[in-house]
Amino acid sequence: MMIVRVLRPDRITTCLSNFIEKTLPNGIDYTECDGTSSPFDILYSSYLDSTTTTPLYFILSPGANPVVDVENLAKKVGISLANVHVVALGDGQDKVAFERLELGHNEGHWVFLQNIQLMPDFLKDLEKRLDQYALQGSNPSFRLFLSSDPVKTIPIGLLERSIKLTNEPPQGLKPNMKRAWSTFNREEFDAKEPKIRTVLFALSYFHSMMLERRKFGPKGWNRGYPFSAGDLRDSSIVLNNYLNLNPGKVPWDDLRYIFGEIMYGGHITDDRDRRFCSTFLDNLMNEGLLEEPELFPFVDREMFRCPAPTQYDRYAEFIQEAPPETPMAYGLHPNAEIDFRTKQCTALFGTL
Repeated sequence: MMIVRVLRPDRITTCLSNFIEKTLPNGIDYTECDGTSSPFDILYSSYLDSTTTTPLYFILSPGANPVVDVENLAKKVGISLANVHVVALGDGQDKVAFERLELGHNEGHWVFLQNIQLMPDFLKDLEKRLDQYALQGSNPSFRLFLSSDPVKTIPIGLLERSIKLTNEPPQGLKPNMKRAWSTFNREEFDAKEPKIRTVLFALSYFHSMMLERRKFGPKGWNRGYPFSAGDLRDSSIVLNNYLNLNPGKVPWDDLRYIFGEIMYGGHITDDRDRRFCSTFLDNLMNEGLLEEPELFPFVDREMFRCPAPTQYDRYAEFIQEAPPETPMAYGLHPNAEIDFRTKQCTALFGTL
């Protein structure tokens, strides 16, 4: 690895990942982390680790909406939504927040305080209140959820006592496709028509490509765009609605317009970026998608073919078998990654 570090700094991050996977017991768990789990699965496992004095703290990323996940979690564990109190902090809301906290502490309700970075003075009082609850003993059903943008004004004591969650996309096409695939419900997916399954797989690839092109800087996108899991979720809902209304024929023109001009294109402000998005969809979302085509554009050999319609787990295995990371998956020249990987190496070793 020292030789690789000196001669090929653009390859050292890949070298380190391989070293961790092969050397540590269950090393792949460290390099892939929660790549195959949906945000809800991660939230549920975090909830099992939480207590009445251990808040769950969401560090927000673009497009994230943890309130919906918390409400779904409440349904799963048998908490009535009437007992889930969401308070958006702001001027004068500290009194409301403390009233809800008292109610939750005494009667076992859930309290979700949003945008806590807006009231730094309130957070000092919140810490003291949680210390009091720890001494008094709260109703065992009581849980506190917090959310804020990533800022430096959150008290250290509150951070240390919390379970911290964020929904940043993983790095790499394969981990992104795994994360995208995990957002679909297995039972619902297996019940869908074969055409819908194929288009959903292609949509997962397109979503992952849109996210990952950002790492190439101006080679990927002329500007930075906040593509998120919400775009994939909403696109899949629209896809289901369209194909349920048109069971015989896939409305490719409509789907390309909705994905490229509204769902993802709604973020895009640069004309050339919009043209690329539209062209990529023209190449991907067409009648040929149902005939097991090559998904990577501009390649002269078979690399990553769209599989025939199959079951959810088989698609997941197919993603796991995807070829190694290559810029050609995004329609870029193989040399496009040298610059960003060299910068990645510099940042990593600067941190070390």
